[in-house]
Amino acid sequence: MGKIAFVFPGQGAQAVGMGKDVYDALPHSRAVFEKGDEVLGFPLSTLIFEGPDSELKQTVNTQPALVTASVAYLEALREQGVQPDYVAGHSLGEYSALVAAGVLSYEDAVALVRLRGRFMEEAVPGGLGAMAAVLGADREALAELCRSVSEETGSVELANINCPGQIVVSGSLAGVNSVVQRVKEAGGKRAIPLEVSGPFHSSMMKEAADRLAVELTKVTFNTPSVPVIVNVTALPVTDPEEIRALLVRQVYSPVLWQDSIEWLIADGVDTFVEIGSGSVLTGLIRKIDKTVKLININSLENAQTAW
Repeated sequence: MGKIAFVFPGQGAQAVGMGKDVYDALPHSRAVFEKGDEVLGFPLSTLIFEGPDSELKQTVNTQPALVTASVAYLEALREQGVQPDYVAGHSLGEYSALVAAGVLSYEDAVALVRLRGRFMEEAVPGGLGAMAAVLGADREALAELCRSVSEETGSVELANINCPGQIVVSGSLAGVNSVVQRVKEAGGKRAIPLEVSGPFHSSMMKEAADRLAVELTKVTFNTPSVPVIVNVTALPVTDPEEIRALLVRQVYSPVLWQDSIEWLIADGVDTFVEIGSGSVLTGLIRKIDKTVKLININSLENAQTAW
């Protein structure tokens, strides 16, 4: 029997209505939403279930909303008695993974990501930063293009290494626009500007990271029940203090998602369970390796029948 990894989605996976089915059906899942409303001091669950979408899309709301939906679906899956060998999350999803591994309580995680979202929104004034998804480019060639554009036009860096042929760049508006225009120099087919409120996972996020570091010192980090594959290094971490330090670096460092999945597969993981809204990560993992088993826990039915 191969190993199982639980993986948790990040920003962009949110959808109005996510988690309503488990909220209605399962007391443990309902308690997650109720706790979130209580911790944050406003009806987050109403925003998740009813929208409007424009408000749910605001980073400061998206981050706690996604962690809440992921943990609610995790509770539904736990009722089936399934245990992972590893956990990982994409960017924001790393916080859901830390809840799954018992490193953070849900209450601490939802409060932290609400602040993380605010700090990230406030770090760079609107219109000064941008992100774009580059399709078909060679990773090293794109990194080289980013270096030359940063020197000539404005800072731009690799932000998300998602899967072969899909890399997100992030940085100054001028820098990102230049990469979008010159994408063919790196072997890229095209680049798609992303609707985001800031240049996430770039050095322009250092101020947000510094502010988050202060908040992270106030929270208890426990030893994980299973190793966490972290975005910054794409390697397993079990030391709580190392996890805390890496969450600070994560804000301004690239998300090494492809590397993380490749490490897990090399270590014998043959089943990936995506827990939370949507199926973004399943799509990325399929592009990394078509042979692994993929399970989506994004509905009550899936949580109850996948096993």
